[in-house]
Amino acid sequence: MPIIINLDVLLQEKGMTGKELAEIVGITEANLSIFRSGKARAVRFTTLESICEALDCQPGAILEFTKD
Repeated sequence: MPIIINLDVLLQEKGMTGKELAEIVGITEANLSIFRSGKARAVRFTTLESICEALDCQPGAILEFTKD
């Protein structure tokens, strides 16, 4: 998959759990897990914005494009 999700790295750097992030963002832990695993087919800009705000980061810190 050419899109890499670096959310686990950011969570570790911030000392935050997925459960805490899900609560702050207002999504279920299951939906956050789907996003973290790279199995999400889409992500809303509002959700991405909330994640960036909670982790104090830019979208590029979460999503990375690589060629296969």
